[in-house]
Amino acid sequence: MTVNNLQVVNLKKRLIYARRAALFILGALLSLPTFALQLKESAPETYTVKRGDTLWAIANVFLNEPWLWPELWRTNTQIDNPHLIYPGDVIVVGYVDGQPVLSVKRDKPSYKLSPATDKRVKPKPVDVLSWTSISPFIRQHMLLDEESYASLPKLLGNQDGNVRFASDDFVLSQQQFSTDDQYRVVRKHATIRNLDGEILGIQVTHVSTASLVEKDEGSNTMLLFIDDANQEAKRGDKLMAGGFEHPEGFELVPATSQRGAIVGDLHDHDLLGKYDVVILDLGSMEVAPGTVLGLYSQGPAIIDEESPRYVDEPGANTGGEWFIDTVSQPALKVGEVVVFKTFDAASYGLITRANKGIKRGFIVAKP
Repeated sequence: MTVNNLQVVNLKKRLIYARRAALFILGALLSLPTFALQLKESAPETYTVKRGDTLWAIANVFLNEPWLWPELWRTNTQIDNPHLIYPGDVIVVGYVDGQPVLSVKRDKPSYKLSPATDKRVKPKPVDVLSWTSISPFIRQHMLLDEESYASLPKLLGNQDGNVRFASDDFVLSQQQFSTDDQYRVVRKHATIRNLDGEILGIQVTHVSTASLVEKDEGSNTMLLFIDDANQEAKRGDKLMAGGFEHPEGFELVPATSQRGAIVGDLHDHDLLGKYDVVILDLGSMEVAPGTVLGLYSQGPAIIDEESPRYVDEPGANTGGEWFIDTVSQPALKVGEVVVFKTFDAASYGLITRANKGIKRGFIVAKP
């Protein structure tokens, strides 16, 4: 047999072996069990939705991973949207091909008369998250970009020469070039930066509401009446027309490739826990209200030398030690956070589970 013939034979053998190996791997993959939802061992066979329940809490009754809630309804054509669950609904566990699925026993929707209008009012589904936990942050806090914040008119003073103003005070301000006659007085709380120090926005807090009394076009000023003050307004506070935007409703969707970090909170706490609100460096182009992210803690890198040290220990990065090998620690999951309000460059999220104290710098990613 010639050398060329031997090469052809060897090539054919390699192809046969490669094909057998590929078929073996494919068979092994096909024999692996498919993804199966696992109910909690404590999950009940039926659950009656109560007034005050939240969708997240109900999902937690059945699942260790509540963001997979829609998967439990995948074969149920009775429910168009599993995020719309109403008080009085009875959720029933069943099985299709060995997989758990949910169905609901629901009476015909009952309408009640509104005392104010004598009109029938359709019942409301349960909230996805606890409204009492997130409403203050929707109604009283927001992030503005630097340019927008700088362009807002500010309070100047009053007839009595005061620097603080309460309800029923008249206050002079710079003029807002709009047709609005109702304003919100807001105050800068903090400049929010990402972990690299880049500015993501200006955190402002609602202080009071004010009504327009009159405008002076000659001096470009406005006379305002302080209607309702959560706290005293101060000279230099800013004015915003209209209210803070409120998300009408949202659905739980797990993050996929998004990755970011906690860059702050609204109360400047060192440690945060369940039901605290955090600021993430992910904006409206990356996440939406309802996005569920895992919280991950990653310890400091370790300098791999005769006496191992953490890189953040005093004196660890001096002289030639910059070039010593370091070992990165794995990021360990410590909880979950659900986004409920987004801005251009950042978002607010509610911590729904925490196994340890949560800090600025913790990673957020696929749950």
